[in-house]
Amino acid sequence: MKNTVGILAAFLGGAILGGALGLLFAPESGEVTRKKLAEALEKRGIKLSDFDLDELISNFSSKKEEAPQQDMQNS
Repeated sequence: MKNTVGILAAFLGGAILGGALGLLFAPESGEVTRKKLAEALEKRGIKLSDFDLDELISNFSSKKEEAPQQDMQNS
């Protein structure tokens, strides 16, 4: 039973993260994207302050910028 709950939690976490990344990389303005991300999280019961939302977005953005550099180093 614990294994099933863990798998379900991982799936839901991945779905939320995937949706957030999809919104972040969509070709819309930052303000519109942040609003959509906040609304999507709130629908799932996750409420973030403006500061926390900005921090979350900054973390995703820094990961996005690091990825091409890591790929070049591995070549």
